[in-house]
Amino acid sequence: MREECGVVAVCRKEQPAAGLVHRGLFALQHRGQEGAGIATWDADGMHFLKGRGLVAESLPTYKVERLTGNMGIGHVRYSTVPSDRTENIQPFVATLPFGHMAIGHNGNLKNQAALQRDLESRGSLISTSMDTELMVHLMARSGADSLETALHFMASRVQGAYSLVILLEGRLFALRDPCGIRPLVLGQTGDGFVAASETCALDALDAKYIGEVTPGELVEITPNGFRRTLLLEPGPLAPCVFELVYFARPNSVVFGQAVQSARVRMGQQLAIGDAEEGLSARPDIVVPVPDSGVPAAIGYSRESGIPLEMAILRSHYVGRTFILPDQDSRTHSIRLKLSVVREMVEGKRVLLVDDSIVRGNTSRKIVQMVREAGAREVWLRVASPALGWPCYLGIDTPSYGELIINRHTSVAEVERSLCADNLRYLSVDALKQATSNASFCFGCMTGDYPV
Repeated sequence: MREECGVVAVCRKEQPAAGLVHRGLFALQHRGQEGAGIATWDADGMHFLKGRGLVAESLPTYKVERLTGNMGIGHVRYSTVPSDRTENIQPFVATLPFGHMAIGHNGNLKNQAALQRDLESRGSLISTSMDTELMVHLMARSGADSLETALHFMASRVQGAYSLVILLEGRLFALRDPCGIRPLVLGQTGDGFVAASETCALDALDAKYIGEVTPGELVEITPNGFRRTLLLEPGPLAPCVFELVYFARPNSVVFGQAVQSARVRMGQQLAIGDAEEGLSARPDIVVPVPDSGVPAAIGYSRESGIPLEMAILRSHYVGRTFILPDQDSRTHSIRLKLSVVREMVEGKRVLLVDDSIVRGNTSRKIVQMVREAGAREVWLRVASPALGWPCYLGIDTPSYGELIINRHTSVAEVERSLCADNLRYLSVDALKQATSNASFCFGCMTGDYPV
Protein backbone atom coordinates (compact mmCIF):
# COMPACT_ATOMS: atom_id res chain seq x y z
CA MET A 1 0.00 0.00 0.00
CA ARG A 2 1.61 3.21 -1.12
CA GLU A 3 -0.29 6.25 0.03
CA GLU A 4 -0.04 10.01 0.13
CA CYS A 5 -2.04 11.37 3.05
CA GLY A 6 -2.56 14.48 5.13
CA VAL A 7 -2.36 14.91 8.90
CA VAL A 8 -3.33 17.63 11.35
CA ALA A 9 -3.02 17.98 15.15
CA VAL A 10 -4.59 20.67 17.34
CA CYS A 11 -4.16 21.54 21.02
CA ARG A 12 -6.27 24.35 22.51
CA LYS A 13 -6.34 25.84 25.98
CA GLU A 14 -10.00 25.13 26.77
CA GLN A 15 -12.14 24.93 23.63
CA PRO A 16 -12.88 21.62 21.84
CA ALA A 17 -10.26 20.76 19.23
CA ALA A 18 -12.42 18.67 16.89
CA GLY A 19 -13.85 21.62 14.95
CA LEU A 20 -10.40 22.98 14.09
CA VAL A 21 -9.14 19.52 13.17
CA HIS A 22 -12.17 19.16 10.89
CA ARG A 23 -11.44 22.47 9.15
CA GLY A 24 -7.80 21.50 8.75
CA LEU A 25 -8.80 18.26 7.04
CA PHE A 26 -10.98 20.16 4.56
CA ALA A 27 -7.91 22.22 3.64
CA LEU A 28 -5.89 19.01 3.17
CA GLN A 29 -8.56 17.20 1.15
CA HIS A 30 -6.32 17.21 -1.95
CA ARG A 31 -3.94 14.87 -0.10
CA GLY A 32 -6.52 12.12 0.33
CA GLN A 33 -10.03 11.45 -0.91
CA GLU A 34 -10.63 7.84 0.11
CA GLY A 35 -11.37 8.31 3.82
CA ALA A 36 -10.90 10.54 6.83
CA GLY A 37 -10.85 10.31 10.61
CA ILE A 38 -10.53 12.34 13.79
CA ALA A 39 -9.49 11.30 17.30
CA THR A 40 -9.78 13.53 20.39
CA TRP A 41 -8.93 13.18 24.06
CA ASP A 42 -10.52 14.40 27.29
CA ALA A 43 -10.86 13.23 30.89
CA ASP A 44 -13.11 10.38 29.73
CA GLY A 45 -10.49 9.02 27.34
CA MET A 46 -10.26 8.67 23.57
CA HIS A 47 -13.07 9.60 21.18
CA PHE A 48 -12.89 8.99 17.45
CA LEU A 49 -14.86 9.21 14.24
CA LYS A 50 -13.93 7.66 10.88
CA GLY A 51 -15.55 7.16 7.50
CA ARG A 52 -14.95 6.51 3.82
CA GLY A 53 -15.10 9.20 1.17
CA LEU A 54 -14.53 12.94 1.27
CA VAL A 55 -14.34 14.82 4.56
CA ALA A 56 -17.82 16.29 4.15
CA GLU A 57 -19.28 12.80 3.67
CA SER A 58 -17.21 10.80 6.13
CA LEU A 59 -17.06 13.36 8.94
CA PRO A 60 -20.39 15.24 9.02
CA THR A 61 -20.30 18.36 11.18
CA TYR A 62 -23.03 17.23 13.57
CA LYS A 63 -20.99 14.14 14.45
CA VAL A 64 -17.72 16.04 14.74
CA GLU A 65 -19.35 18.37 17.27
CA ARG A 66 -19.86 15.39 19.59
CA LEU A 67 -16.11 14.77 19.86
CA THR A 68 -15.04 16.33 23.14
CA GLY A 69 -11.58 17.30 24.33
CA ASN A 70 -9.18 20.19 23.79
CA MET A 71 -6.66 18.14 21.79
CA GLY A 72 -7.11 16.01 18.70
CA ILE A 73 -5.58 14.67 15.51
CA GLY A 74 -7.00 14.08 12.05
CA HIS A 75 -6.08 12.21 8.88
CA VAL A 76 -7.17 12.15 5.25
CA ARG A 77 -6.33 8.98 3.38
CA TYR A 78 -5.29 8.49 -0.22
CA SER A 79 -5.32 5.08 -1.85
CA THR A 80 -5.78 3.87 -5.41
CA VAL A 81 -6.64 0.34 -4.32
CA PRO A 82 -10.34 -0.27 -5.13
CA SER A 83 -10.69 -2.91 -2.39
CA ASP A 84 -9.43 -0.56 0.29
CA ARG A 85 -10.99 -1.42 3.64
CA THR A 86 -12.61 0.75 6.27
CA GLU A 87 -10.24 -0.55 8.95
CA ASN A 88 -7.38 1.09 7.04
CA ILE A 89 -8.77 4.55 7.74
CA GLN A 90 -6.71 6.49 10.24
CA PRO A 91 -6.08 7.61 12.94
CA PHE A 92 -5.11 4.10 13.98
CA VAL A 93 -6.08 3.51 17.62
CA ALA A 94 -4.32 1.01 19.92
CA THR A 95 -3.51 0.36 23.56
CA LEU A 96 0.21 0.12 24.31
CA PRO A 97 1.97 -0.68 27.60
CA PHE A 98 2.45 3.03 28.19
CA GLY A 99 -1.04 4.19 27.26
CA HIS A 100 -3.98 4.46 24.87
CA MET A 101 -2.79 5.95 21.58
CA ALA A 102 -4.11 7.29 18.26
CA ILE A 103 -1.68 7.85 15.40
CA GLY A 104 -1.90 9.44 11.96
CA HIS A 105 0.81 8.75 9.37
CA ASN A 106 1.77 10.47 6.12
CA GLY A 107 4.39 8.45 4.26
CA ASN A 108 5.32 4.90 3.42
CA LEU A 109 7.74 2.27 4.72
CA LYS A 110 9.92 0.70 2.07
CA ASN A 111 10.60 -2.41 4.19
CA GLN A 112 6.95 -3.02 5.02
CA ALA A 113 6.86 -6.62 3.73
CA ALA A 114 9.95 -7.67 5.69
CA LEU A 115 8.65 -5.99 8.85
CA GLN A 116 5.30 -7.73 8.57
CA ARG A 117 6.87 -11.15 8.07
CA ASP A 118 9.10 -10.63 11.09
CA LEU A 119 6.28 -9.37 13.33
CA GLU A 120 3.94 -12.21 12.34
CA SER A 121 6.68 -14.77 13.01
CA ARG A 122 6.89 -13.34 16.53
CA GLY A 123 3.15 -13.68 17.11
CA SER A 124 1.84 -10.24 16.18
CA LEU A 125 -1.69 -10.28 14.79
CA ILE A 126 -1.93 -7.76 11.93
CA SER A 127 -5.49 -6.53 11.37
CA THR A 128 -4.98 -4.00 8.53
CA SER A 129 -2.82 -3.59 5.44
CA MET A 130 -1.33 -0.32 6.69
CA ASP A 131 2.35 0.06 7.42
CA THR A 132 1.21 2.42 10.19
CA GLU A 133 -0.01 -0.59 12.18
CA LEU A 134 3.42 -2.19 11.85
CA MET A 135 4.97 0.90 13.43
CA VAL A 136 2.57 0.54 16.36
CA HIS A 137 3.43 -3.16 16.77
CA LEU A 138 7.13 -2.29 16.85
CA MET A 139 6.45 0.30 19.53
CA ALA A 140 4.44 -2.20 21.55
CA ARG A 141 7.28 -4.76 21.34
CA SER A 142 9.95 -2.24 22.30
CA GLY A 143 9.65 -2.95 26.02
CA ALA A 144 9.70 0.81 26.52
CA ASP A 145 7.88 2.61 29.31
CA SER A 146 7.63 5.91 27.43
CA LEU A 147 6.57 7.06 23.99
CA GLU A 148 9.94 8.63 23.28
CA THR A 149 11.84 5.38 23.88
CA ALA A 150 9.29 3.37 21.88
CA LEU A 151 9.52 5.79 18.93
CA HIS A 152 13.30 5.56 18.97
CA PHE A 153 13.10 1.74 18.91
CA MET A 154 10.60 1.82 16.05
CA ALA A 155 12.61 4.31 14.02
CA SER A 156 15.73 2.13 14.23
CA ARG A 157 13.88 -0.67 12.41
CA VAL A 158 11.85 1.08 9.72
CA GLN A 159 13.06 2.39 6.37
CA GLY A 160 11.06 5.05 4.63
CA ALA A 161 9.03 8.19 5.08
CA TYR A 162 6.88 9.13 8.03
CA SER A 163 5.40 12.36 9.29
CA LEU A 164 3.37 11.39 12.34
CA VAL A 165 0.84 13.00 14.65
CA ILE A 166 0.24 11.09 17.89
CA LEU A 167 -2.34 11.45 20.66
CA LEU A 168 -1.35 9.59 23.83
CA GLU A 169 -3.10 9.78 27.21
CA GLY A 170 -3.70 13.52 27.11
CA ARG A 171 -0.43 14.38 25.34
CA LEU A 172 -0.03 15.42 21.71
CA PHE A 173 3.06 14.87 19.54
CA ALA A 174 4.39 15.34 16.02
CA LEU A 175 7.40 13.46 14.58
CA ARG A 176 9.18 13.69 11.22
CA ASP A 177 11.52 11.06 9.80
CA PRO A 178 15.29 11.75 9.77
CA CYS A 179 15.37 12.51 6.03
CA GLY A 180 12.38 14.89 6.18
CA ILE A 181 10.79 13.24 3.15
CA ARG A 182 7.19 14.31 3.84
CA PRO A 183 6.28 17.84 5.00
CA LEU A 184 5.11 18.73 8.51
CA VAL A 185 4.66 22.30 9.76
CA LEU A 186 3.80 24.07 13.01
CA GLY A 187 1.50 27.01 13.68
CA GLN A 188 -0.20 29.05 16.40
CA THR A 189 -3.89 29.86 16.62
CA GLY A 190 -5.53 32.41 18.90
CA ASP A 191 -5.96 29.86 21.70
CA GLY A 192 -3.59 27.03 20.90
CA PHE A 193 -1.07 25.37 18.62
CA VAL A 194 -1.23 23.25 15.47
CA ALA A 195 0.79 20.79 13.41
CA ALA A 196 -0.23 19.94 9.84
CA SER A 197 1.07 18.51 6.58
CA GLU A 198 0.90 21.87 4.79
CA THR A 199 0.56 25.55 5.62
CA CYS A 200 -2.74 25.70 3.71
CA ALA A 201 -4.26 23.95 6.74
CA LEU A 202 -2.82 26.65 9.01
CA ASP A 203 -4.42 29.29 6.77
CA ALA A 204 -7.79 27.57 7.12
CA LEU A 205 -7.45 27.77 10.90
CA ASP A 206 -6.26 31.39 10.84
CA ALA A 207 -3.04 30.13 12.41
CA LYS A 208 0.33 31.84 12.21
CA TYR A 209 3.05 29.78 10.53
CA ILE A 210 5.94 29.14 12.92
CA GLY A 211 8.12 26.75 10.93
CA GLU A 212 8.74 23.12 10.06
CA VAL A 213 9.13 20.12 12.28
CA THR A 214 12.77 19.49 11.48
CA PRO A 215 13.93 16.04 10.29
CA GLY A 216 14.23 13.63 13.23
CA GLU A 217 12.49 16.04 15.60
CA LEU A 218 9.78 15.07 18.09
CA VAL A 219 7.54 18.00 19.05
CA GLU A 220 5.15 17.87 21.98
CA ILE A 221 2.25 20.25 21.36
CA THR A 222 0.80 21.81 24.50
CA PRO A 223 -1.75 24.59 25.12
CA ASN A 224 1.16 26.91 25.89
CA GLY A 225 3.55 26.04 23.07
CA PHE A 226 5.96 23.42 21.79
CA ARG A 227 8.54 21.25 23.52
CA ARG A 228 11.03 20.23 20.85
CA THR A 229 13.47 17.31 21.07
CA LEU A 230 15.84 15.99 18.42
CA LEU A 231 14.82 12.37 18.93
CA LEU A 232 16.48 10.80 15.87
CA GLU A 233 19.84 11.54 14.32
CA PRO A 234 19.11 13.43 11.05
CA GLY A 235 19.93 11.47 7.91
CA PRO A 236 20.67 12.84 4.44
CA LEU A 237 18.11 15.61 3.89
CA ALA A 238 15.78 14.45 1.11
CA PRO A 239 12.35 16.12 1.02
CA CYS A 240 10.16 14.93 -1.86
CA VAL A 241 10.46 17.29 -4.84
CA PHE A 242 7.16 15.97 -6.23
CA GLU A 243 5.39 17.83 -3.42
CA LEU A 244 6.51 21.04 -5.13
CA VAL A 245 5.91 19.71 -8.64
CA TYR A 246 2.37 18.44 -8.13
CA PHE A 247 0.98 17.33 -4.83
CA ALA A 248 1.05 20.29 -2.43
CA ARG A 249 -1.58 22.99 -2.71
CA PRO A 250 -0.35 26.09 -4.60
CA ASN A 251 -0.98 28.41 -1.63
CA SER A 252 1.15 26.29 0.72
CA VAL A 253 4.72 26.79 1.86
CA VAL A 254 6.41 23.38 1.68
CA PHE A 255 10.01 22.69 2.73
CA GLY A 256 10.44 26.43 3.20
CA GLN A 257 9.39 27.26 -0.40
CA ALA A 258 6.22 28.90 -1.67
CA VAL A 259 4.69 26.22 -3.91
CA GLN A 260 3.13 28.56 -6.48
CA SER A 261 6.37 30.50 -6.94
CA ALA A 262 8.40 27.31 -7.36
CA ARG A 263 6.02 26.08 -10.07
CA VAL A 264 6.20 29.41 -11.90
CA ARG A 265 10.00 29.11 -11.87
CA MET A 266 9.70 25.61 -13.35
CA GLY A 267 7.80 27.12 -16.28
CA GLN A 268 10.42 29.84 -16.67
CA GLN A 269 13.12 27.19 -16.81
CA LEU A 270 11.18 25.39 -19.56
CA ALA A 271 11.11 28.58 -21.62
CA ILE A 272 14.81 29.20 -21.00
CA GLY A 273 15.54 25.69 -22.24
CA ASP A 274 13.54 26.26 -25.42
CA ALA A 275 15.36 29.56 -26.06
CA GLU A 276 18.74 27.88 -25.60
CA GLU A 277 17.72 25.09 -27.97
CA GLY A 278 16.92 27.65 -30.68
CA LEU A 279 13.62 26.23 -31.97
CA SER A 280 12.94 26.75 -35.67
CA ALA A 281 9.36 27.83 -35.02
CA ARG A 282 7.55 29.72 -32.27
CA PRO A 283 4.23 28.78 -30.66
CA ASP A 284 1.32 31.20 -31.05
CA ILE A 285 -0.11 30.67 -27.56
CA VAL A 286 0.75 29.01 -24.26
CA VAL A 287 -2.11 26.95 -22.83
CA PRO A 288 -2.00 25.37 -19.35
CA VAL A 289 -3.51 21.97 -18.63
CA PRO A 290 -5.73 22.93 -15.67
CA ASP A 291 -5.33 23.16 -12.86
CA SER A 292 -1.87 21.77 -12.09
CA GLY A 293 -0.23 23.18 -15.23
CA VAL A 294 -1.31 26.79 -14.66
CA PRO A 295 1.63 28.12 -12.59
CA ALA A 296 4.25 26.65 -14.96
CA ALA A 297 2.37 28.04 -17.97
CA ILE A 298 2.40 31.48 -16.34
CA GLY A 299 6.15 31.17 -15.89
CA TYR A 300 6.67 30.02 -19.49
CA SER A 301 4.58 32.89 -20.85
CA ARG A 302 6.37 35.50 -18.73
CA GLU A 303 9.81 34.26 -19.74
CA SER A 304 9.07 33.75 -23.45
CA GLY A 305 6.68 36.64 -24.09
CA ILE A 306 4.22 34.26 -25.77
CA PRO A 307 0.63 35.07 -24.74
CA LEU A 308 -1.09 32.84 -22.22
CA GLU A 309 -4.62 31.67 -23.03
CA MET A 310 -6.90 29.65 -20.76
CA ALA A 311 -8.11 27.64 -23.73
CA ILE A 312 -8.81 24.47 -21.73
CA LEU A 313 -11.56 24.75 -19.14
CA ARG A 314 -11.98 22.44 -16.19
CA SER A 315 -15.19 21.31 -14.54
CA HIS A 316 -14.78 21.50 -10.78
CA TYR A 317 -17.41 18.81 -10.30
CA VAL A 318 -15.07 16.04 -11.48
CA GLY A 319 -12.16 14.98 -9.24
CA ARG A 320 -8.48 14.61 -10.06
CA THR A 321 -7.93 11.81 -12.58
CA PHE A 322 -4.60 10.95 -10.93
CA ILE A 323 -6.56 9.89 -7.83
CA LEU A 324 -9.20 7.75 -9.56
CA PRO A 325 -8.69 4.03 -8.84
CA ASP A 326 -8.47 2.56 -12.34
CA GLN A 327 -7.48 3.60 -15.84
CA ASP A 328 -10.96 3.14 -17.28
CA SER A 329 -12.36 5.65 -14.77
CA ARG A 330 -9.58 8.11 -15.54
CA THR A 331 -10.03 7.85 -19.32
CA HIS A 332 -13.79 8.38 -19.28
CA SER A 333 -13.58 11.27 -16.83
CA ILE A 334 -11.23 13.39 -18.97
CA ARG A 335 -13.87 14.65 -21.41
CA LEU A 336 -16.21 15.29 -18.50
CA LYS A 337 -13.48 17.16 -16.67
CA LEU A 338 -11.88 19.18 -19.49
CA SER A 339 -13.18 21.06 -22.53
CA VAL A 340 -11.34 23.07 -25.20
CA VAL A 341 -12.38 26.57 -26.35
CA ARG A 342 -12.24 26.14 -30.13
CA GLU A 343 -11.91 29.80 -31.12
CA MET A 344 -8.79 30.18 -28.99
CA VAL A 345 -6.84 27.31 -30.56
CA GLU A 346 -8.20 26.99 -34.10
CA GLY A 347 -5.46 27.38 -36.70
CA LYS A 348 -2.78 28.04 -34.10
CA ARG A 349 0.41 26.40 -32.96
CA VAL A 350 -0.50 25.58 -29.35
CA LEU A 351 2.06 24.93 -26.61
CA LEU A 352 0.47 22.92 -23.81
CA VAL A 353 2.10 23.03 -20.37
CA ASP A 354 1.50 20.35 -17.73
CA ASP A 355 3.25 19.54 -14.48
CA SER A 356 4.09 15.89 -15.20
CA ILE A 357 3.31 12.84 -17.32
CA VAL A 358 2.80 9.49 -15.61
CA ARG A 359 1.23 6.81 -17.82
CA GLY A 360 0.55 9.25 -20.65
CA ASN A 361 -3.08 8.32 -21.23
CA THR A 362 -4.46 11.63 -19.97
CA SER A 363 -1.88 13.66 -21.91
CA ARG A 364 -2.65 11.76 -25.12
CA LYS A 365 -6.36 12.46 -24.77
CA ILE A 366 -5.78 16.18 -24.10
CA VAL A 367 -3.49 16.52 -27.13
CA GLN A 368 -6.19 14.80 -29.20
CA MET A 369 -8.91 17.14 -27.88
CA VAL A 370 -6.86 20.25 -28.72
CA ARG A 371 -6.13 18.91 -32.20
CA GLU A 372 -9.83 18.11 -32.74
CA ALA A 373 -10.62 21.71 -31.81
CA GLY A 374 -8.63 22.86 -34.84
CA ALA A 375 -5.09 23.50 -33.58
CA ARG A 376 -2.53 23.57 -36.40
CA GLU A 377 0.17 22.02 -34.20
CA VAL A 378 0.19 20.81 -30.58
CA TRP A 379 3.43 21.10 -28.62
CA LEU A 380 3.78 19.72 -25.11
CA ARG A 381 6.02 21.01 -22.33
CA VAL A 382 6.33 19.13 -19.05
CA ALA A 383 7.41 21.11 -15.97
CA SER A 384 9.28 18.17 -14.43
CA PRO A 385 11.73 15.52 -15.61
CA ALA A 386 10.38 12.26 -16.98
CA LEU A 387 9.02 10.02 -14.21
CA GLY A 388 10.90 6.77 -14.75
CA TRP A 389 10.82 5.09 -11.33
CA PRO A 390 8.03 4.31 -8.85
CA CYS A 391 7.89 6.18 -5.56
CA TYR A 392 8.33 3.92 -2.54
CA LEU A 393 8.17 6.74 -0.02
CA GLY A 394 4.62 7.99 0.12
CA ILE A 395 3.09 8.81 -3.28
CA ASP A 396 1.23 6.06 -5.09
CA THR A 397 2.65 5.73 -8.61
CA PRO A 398 2.38 3.01 -11.25
CA SER A 399 4.87 0.21 -11.57
CA TYR A 400 8.09 0.71 -13.53
CA GLY A 401 6.63 -0.86 -16.66
CA GLU A 402 3.51 1.31 -16.65
CA LEU A 403 5.40 4.62 -16.71
CA ILE A 404 5.31 5.95 -20.27
CA ILE A 405 9.00 6.82 -20.46
CA ASN A 406 9.86 3.15 -19.81
CA ARG A 407 7.55 1.87 -22.55
CA HIS A 408 9.60 3.68 -25.19
CA THR A 409 13.26 3.96 -26.08
CA SER A 410 13.43 7.75 -26.40
CA VAL A 411 11.59 11.02 -25.77
CA ALA A 412 10.95 11.16 -29.51
CA GLU A 413 9.02 7.88 -29.25
CA VAL A 414 7.02 9.25 -26.32
CA GLU A 415 6.27 12.32 -28.45
CA ARG A 416 4.86 10.12 -31.20
CA SER A 417 2.92 8.02 -28.69
CA LEU A 418 1.23 11.14 -27.34
CA CYS A 419 0.52 12.38 -30.89
CA ALA A 420 2.31 15.64 -30.09
CA ASP A 421 4.25 17.62 -32.68
CA ASN A 422 6.95 18.58 -30.20
CA LEU A 423 7.66 17.33 -26.65
CA ARG A 424 10.20 18.43 -24.08
CA TYR A 425 10.61 17.68 -20.38
CA LEU A 426 12.24 19.91 -17.79
CA SER A 427 15.72 18.62 -16.99
CA VAL A 428 16.77 17.58 -13.50
CA ASP A 429 19.33 20.41 -13.43
CA ALA A 430 16.67 22.95 -14.43
CA LEU A 431 14.32 21.60 -11.75
CA LYS A 432 17.10 22.02 -9.19
CA GLN A 433 17.52 25.63 -10.27
CA ALA A 434 13.76 26.22 -10.01
CA THR A 435 13.79 24.85 -6.46
CA SER A 436 16.81 26.91 -5.39
CA ASN A 437 19.20 23.94 -5.64
CA ALA A 438 17.90 22.63 -2.32
CA SER A 439 18.46 19.02 -1.29
CA PHE A 440 15.52 16.93 -2.50
CA CYS A 441 14.62 13.35 -3.24
CA PHE A 442 14.50 12.94 -7.03
CA GLY A 443 13.98 9.18 -6.79
CA CYS A 444 11.00 9.02 -9.17
CA MET A 445 13.06 10.91 -11.78
CA THR A 446 16.55 9.47 -11.32
CA GLY A 447 16.11 6.17 -9.45
CA ASP A 448 18.38 7.47 -6.69
CA TYR A 449 16.46 7.10 -3.40
CA PRO A 450 17.54 8.43 0.01
CA VAL A 451 16.84 5.10 1.78
